Amino acid sequence: VQLQASGGGLVQAGGSLRLSCVASGRTFSSYAWGWFRQPPGKEREFVALINWSGGTDYADSVKGRFTIARDNAKNTVSLQMNSLKPEDTAIYYCAARSGYGQRGPSEYNYWGQGTQVTVSS
Repeated sequence: VQLQASGGGLVQAGGSLRLSCVASGRTFSSYAWGWFRQPPGKEREFVALINWSGGTDYADSVKGRFTIARDNAKNTVSLQMNSLKPEDTAIYYCAARSGYGQRGPSEYNYWGQGTQVTVSS
């Protein structure tokens, strides 16, 4: 099983990026997906999750700016990030777990390799 994240880059404050994560090796249609990030010098933190049913949850810091979506047919999850701020700078990771989505990183079984997002002021 492998998760491959992509879409990171350098963007100015106020700009947008779209992250994608594709899974291979099994079907994740019944799994919850999560996006997490790790800012420089800080611990990994929850960003957003989407359950198999389509229900979502967001960290307060990104609510209204980020949108998580999934495509079960393609075994992918995306994170549309708008109105980016310098404090959004981090390595972003996708993750998957069986069952209901959780905010804790330790609850996830599968992880992508991370993609760097840098927001300049």
